[in-house]
Amino acid sequence: MQTKHFLFQAMSLACLLGLSTTGHAHFGTIVPSDDIISQEDPKKLEIAVKFIHPMEGHFMNMAKPKQFGVLQDGKKTDLLSTLTETKGKAPDQDQTFTAWETAYAITRPGDYTFYVEPVPYWEPAEDSFIVHYTKVCINALGLEKGWDEPVGLETEIIPLTRPYGLWTGNLFTGQVLVKGKPAAGAEVEVEYLNESPGNPSIVAPPSDPFVTQVVKADANGVFSYAMPRAGWWGFAALSEADWKLKQDGVEKGVEIGAVYWVHTIDMK
Repeated sequence: MQTKHFLFQAMSLACLLGLSTTGHAHFGTIVPSDDIISQEDPKKLEIAVKFIHPMEGHFMNMAKPKQFGVLQDGKKTDLLSTLTETKGKAPDQDQTFTAWETAYAITRPGDYTFYVEPVPYWEPAEDSFIVHYTKVCINALGLEKGWDEPVGLETEIIPLTRPYGLWTGNLFTGQVLVKGKPAAGAEVEVEYLNESPGNPSIVAPPSDPFVTQVVKADANGVFSYAMPRAGWWGFAALSEADWKLKQDGVEKGVEIGAVYWVHTIDMK
C-alpha cells in the first residue's frame, strides 16, 4: 500500500512539473451523479464540470465555460446560467482549482446529452491552447431515444455503442467527427477517472503508458475500447484546429478534443 501511494505521488509530482509525456493527458469532464434515472430514483441530477487529469486526479483551473447545455428529444437547452463555481484539489495538491457544478431536474423520459464548450485553456508545456468539447449521456425513465444524436459541436464523438447500461469489460465504440465529418485516423486517448464514485480505491499504474491508453480511429473515424474496471471512463479524440489564437501577441496552435464519458459497473 505504501509503495502504491508513493508511486501515485511521484506520478502526480511529474504531472505538476509539466514533464513531457503521453501519460499525463488533459480531459474535459462532465460527471453526473448517475447515468440512469429509473422510475424509482429521484428525478434530479447533480452534475460536475471540471478540467482534470483523470487518472492522476489533478485539477486545472477552469474558467466559466463558453457554453453548457443539454440535448434532449432533438432540442438544445442552454444551461450556462445554472453553473455554480466550486473549488477542488487532489489530496496531495496544495492549491485549489476552479471547477463548476449544477443540478438538473429530469422532466420527461428519454436520453439527455449534456455538453460543454470551454474557454480556450493555455498550456505552456505544450505551447498551445486546449479546447475540449465534452459530452455525457444519461438515460431517464426507461425511454432509450436520442443517445446517438450529434450536438453539432466543432468536434464530437458520436457513440455507436449505447453509452449507458454498460458492464465492466464491455466494448465502447464511437465515431469521431470534426466539423460534422469523420476524422480518419484520429488519435483517441482513454483514461479512467481514478477514485470514481463507488470505486474509492486508487489505481496505481505500474508505469507511465498505463496512465493513458491510446487507440487509433479507422478511416471512418471509428474506434473501440474495452473498459476493464468499473467506474467512469473518458475518451478524448484529439485534432489540430484550422484556426489559431494569440498568446502574448503571438499566434499559437489550438488542440481541439472531442471528449465523451461513459460509466461501467461490475456484473454480480
